[in-house]
Amino acid sequence: MPKMKTNRGAAKRFKKTASGGYKRAQSYKNHILTKKSTKRKRQLRAIEQVADADVSMLRRMMPYS
Repeated sequence: MPKMKTNRGAAKRFKKTASGGYKRAQSYKNHILTKKSTKRKRQLRAIEQVADADVSMLRRMMPYS
C-alpha cells in the first residue's frame, strides 16, 4: 500500500502540540492593517488552539505529524 500524503497547506498552517492538539495563528492579521487598532493587532498575535471539532480532520490531513 502506498504512503499517505500530507496536505502541504495544512502542514504550513498548523503545528501539533505535546498533548496531541493543534495550534494555529489567528486570522485578520495580513493586510488592511491601518484601520485596525494597535490593541486589536497585538491581541491577534496570540496563538490559538484548534477547536476539538476540527482535530479529526487535521489528523487525516497530517498523518505523520
